Amino acid sequence: MKVNRKILSWSLYDWGNSAFATTVMAGFFPTFFESYWASGDSVQSTFYLGMANSLASLIVALLSPFLGAIADKTSTKKKFLIFFAFLGSIMTGSLAMVHQGMWQAAIFLFIVGSIGFASGNLFYDSLIIGVSDGTDKSCDDISALGFSLGYIGGGLLFLVNVLMYLKPSLFGFVDGVAAIKASFITVGLWWALFTIPLIMFVKEPKISDKMTIPQAVKAGFNQLRETFIEVRKLKVVSMFLAAYWLYIDGVDTIIKMAIKYGTSLGFNSSALIVALLITQFVAFPAVLLFNMLGKKIGIKRALYIAIFAYSLITIAGLFMQNETHFFILAICIGLFQGGIQAASRSYYTRLIPKDKAGEFFGFYNMLGKFAAVIGPFLMGLISKLTGNVRFGMASILLLFILGFIFLKKVDTEEGKKLAEKL
Repeated sequence: MKVNRKILSWSLYDWGNSAFATTVMAGFFPTFFESYWASGDSVQSTFYLGMANSLASLIVALLSPFLGAIADKTSTKKKFLIFFAFLGSIMTGSLAMVHQGMWQAAIFLFIVGSIGFASGNLFYDSLIIGVSDGTDKSCDDISALGFSLGYIGGGLLFLVNVLMYLKPSLFGFVDGVAAIKASFITVGLWWALFTIPLIMFVKEPKISDKMTIPQAVKAGFNQLRETFIEVRKLKVVSMFLAAYWLYIDGVDTIIKMAIKYGTSLGFNSSALIVALLITQFVAFPAVLLFNMLGKKIGIKRALYIAIFAYSLITIAGLFMQNETHFFILAICIGLFQGGIQAASRSYYTRLIPKDKAGEFFGFYNMLGKFAAVIGPFLMGLISKLTGNVRFGMASILLLFILGFIFLKKVDTEEGKKLAEKL
């Protein structure tokens, strides 16, 4: 693949906004929220944080198909992306101004920032068709490049932020609290800075029957209803979305619950942060290698391999005994995490009508937001019933098995033919 300015500019958005996923969502916000904003009450802080994540995901899931339909009708994917990107970056940077004990303000900014992050990704994903040359190979390569740069970009800033926290005086901060607050500002700036190339060099795909915003709002409701009908009519798309929802639920559960699982087993928190960094930096080259594998054996077969690998990782987690094992599993997760995400996104482009990418990616992202709903619940329920968190983690295997079964039923060629008819 020849990487031109347009492709690189699109991919750099992933480099920028991934810092929110690493430094904020996975890294500092959960621990800092409990120790600083919620005054150390672990039970209450866990409840507040859980509700915040659920509320943000629910809002995005409900809005995604509707916003996607409007963007398609008005040719405003890029404008929506810019709005949500800067909304998210501003809210993230504003976390630095929230004082100790002000958990309500912290939660509000986190929710709005999360909405900006997830909603921006909806329009970022849908722009891939305009950035590519329209071929499957082009979409595969560009999707992989975006995810790989996302992992390295988010990982690099997270590494700097971790060093700021561990050695605050080295960076001119009085303590770790000041360093973490400064980290939130760096994430906001990093995100905004690497959105600029997309603004300058990625063009909005043009449509012939462009509408005004008021017209599109009305049409959006009608389009949303029609899209539900079309998704049901495109049985191949429905089958893939069912498969995606199941196996990506398993993937997201492992991502979100891994740190909690490690602490439950008594592992040191600093070791868990190191493991998170390992996953980020392994995932960078692994996404590109996984894309090469997809070219050789077919992208659907590559997805089979990734699901199988995650199944083995889940089983291995049942027998994990020490931090070394945790590091090994972090490497294994990094090998397939970005690959399964990038391959899923590019495979989906094969099955949907190209001129309705926004609305169809609205459904795709809606399922992505509803993902990690069943998994954590299943993990918590089994852990409670058995009194053993290991059995809870092992229960996630069911999601990968069901996802594999549904994916086997997806007929790629039939999906392409049906999409061309709409």
